[in-house]
Amino acid sequence: MRSIRRVVLAAAMVAVSSPAFAQAPGSGTVLHVSPYLGYMVFGNYLNGPLGTSLSNAPGALYGTQVGLSLAPNLSLIGNLGYSASDMKIGIPFLGGVSVGHSSMLIYDAGLEYNLGSAKAGRTALSPFVQAGVGAMRYDINASVLTTTATNLAGNVGVGADFTIAKGMALRVLAKDYIGKFNFQDATGLGINGATAHNWALTAGMRFDF
Repeated sequence: MRSIRRVVLAAAMVAVSSPAFAQAPGSGTVLHVSPYLGYMVFGNYLNGPLGTSLSNAPGALYGTQVGLSLAPNLSLIGNLGYSASDMKIGIPFLGGVSVGHSSMLIYDAGLEYNLGSAKAGRTALSPFVQAGVGAMRYDINASVLTTTATNLAGNVGVGADFTIAKGMALRVLAKDYIGKFNFQDATGLGINGATAHNWALTAGMRFDF
């Protein structure tokens, strides 16, 4: 939670001090809908002996984020995403060995702070930061195990909107989901997993209503 507070505080300081971006005036829009496609890169859920590890292979990610304006630069956001890939055991010198398949449902809520906008010709650039909390639900189908697990995940993100037309923008976002895989939920065993950084790299459209 400390890292989330630091990101939000840093965003506020940049918005006040930077002359390159003027604070965006209220546009009258209330609802923002942003469907996206992207790529999910998973961290290690477990680090074993002799350099072994358990993780998911990178996979495609798609979903939708919805935002509700609370102030000209601040929105309450909710996100729902889906990804699927092979589970793998990392073995030194041999690389990753697939041991099954898992699908992930990602859902979270938080705050988005817009740092203002700057124009370059007809295009307006609006960078923003996000911070929130949610969960990742795993449906696992391995050779010796079929189970589900849900783990809490905080998140921080940074991105930008590139205005295309009134009420429409191209949105790019890099978001880090930080949490531990819930081995107790999945296996009933009291295994303490590693804190994983799972990166969601996405691009999509933002529609304002």
